[in-house]
Amino acid sequence: MKKVLLLMSGGVDSSYCAYLLQKQGYSVYGIYLKLHDKEEKHDYYTRNIQKCAESLNIPYQIVDERELFKKSVYDYFVDSYKKGLTPNPCAMCNPNVKFNIAFKLAKDLGCEFVATGHYAQIKNGRIAQAVDTHKDQSYFLFGLKPEWIEKIIFPLGDKKKEEIKPIALKELPWLGTLETYKDSQEICFVENSYIDVLKKHHKTEQKGDVLDSKGNKIGTHKGYMQYTIGKRKGFTIKGALTPHYVLKINPQDNTIIAGSKEELATNKVQALNLSLPKEWFQDNKVLDCEVKIRYKSHKIPAQITLMSNGNQDIITANLKESAYGVANGQALVLYNGNEVLGGGFIGDF
Repeated sequence: MKKVLLLMSGGVDSSYCAYLLQKQGYSVYGIYLKLHDKEEKHDYYTRNIQKCAESLNIPYQIVDERELFKKSVYDYFVDSYKKGLTPNPCAMCNPNVKFNIAFKLAKDLGCEFVATGHYAQIKNGRIAQAVDTHKDQSYFLFGLKPEWIEKIIFPLGDKKKEEIKPIALKELPWLGTLETYKDSQEICFVENSYIDVLKKHHKTEQKGDVLDSKGNKIGTHKGYMQYTIGKRKGFTIKGALTPHYVLKINPQDNTIIAGSKEELATNKVQALNLSLPKEWFQDNKVLDCEVKIRYKSHKIPAQITLMSNGNQDIITANLKESAYGVANGQALVLYNGNEVLGGGFIGDF
């Protein structure tokens, strides 16, 4: 019987994954990762995992990786906003924390595979979009190591989220009622607003000037960390008759640049390469594909080049239609159809 290590959150999805994997003939070993300091949440979800383990008769353990999470994800999140960036903590957490830990534990425990409740699929040796495109999480998985992918199982990738809960609650009655469960938060350590997290470390409410693209003062804002590229509320423009959007954030002097939607448009995006194979670009080859500039954005056709800049490889995406609200720090993810080719983190290079 093949052994699989399953990352369990204590929610409906991962509990149902344990059930599905067992039905498919796998020997399941559950792992719950303690990553943040919200003990009430940990207590609630670990109780659920205990119920699941007892119901299905599977072993499990709780692994405390809060120190690694703080260094790799939480501190990066806080520091990014200080630098005027818009971070993507889930895209950072998956390769550096969750799957990194999972594959180390899998090796120690003799597990051949690693499974998670992510809404994604594996196709042709690559991460691919889930059948449920509204819940698809492939965007956050672009940084996974190629050698991991053939050993990953996504039991929910071919299923619709809306169909899973009723079936799971029927097959696993100990879960309780449908109303008990809410969908998990996008960022596990953010309760209401990311500003609440930043306030613990930085002075987020420092009034500053709003400038136009020529450097003229046109208004005021509450503090640069409270804005992301493309935001159109929360600052004051003197005598504005049309909507203004954040075009740029300047942390060094606590100013933001605002302008029209037309000024927000761009047809070129650059990113520090994380997972796009360099060999695809030998002899200055150009790659035609589609890209996403943030999780909820639609795919845009693009031509891709990869150039070395010192010891860094920079992806340049020349977009075939304009993108709006491209934010430094977010992920640029490349797709061929529904398959993820790779990507990197957006910046100015």
